Amino acid sequence: MKMKIEYVHYMPKILENGVLYVSQEFNTAAHLCACGCGEKVRTPLTPTEWQLTNSEQGPSLKPSIGNWQLRCKSHYWIANGNILWASEWTSAEIEEGRKFEQLRRRSYFREHEQNVHVTIFEKIWQRIKRWLS
Repeated sequence: MKMKIEYVHYMPKILENGVLYVSQEFNTAAHLCACGCGEKVRTPLTPTEWQLTNSEQGPSLKPSIGNWQLRCKSHYWIANGNILWASEWTSAEIEEGRKFEQLRRRSYFREHEQNVHVTIFEKIWQRIKRWLS
């Protein structure tokens, strides 16, 4: 199956097979599961979730899409509009993957928070230096 991208403001109620719907305003994408089960798959597009790229060959989402919460438990990549099937994960692998993602998100936000504090501190320090000079 080849996926094409369709940019929308709001997600349609009925999704078409083979279409990756993307709402840039709401930083989200949605499509029907590639296995054919008909379930809707939603992917938040954020630095800590999925990243979307689009080329002449078609859309790509990273990382892989693991539909562990669905009955089918499908696992695949969308790369240049193509569905690339990935190996099935055991329950233990799914749990480890979730833990890894939580750690990765915490690390991202911790780093971002530290950068914000440094920036605020630098601004305050610059004002103090200007006031004293």
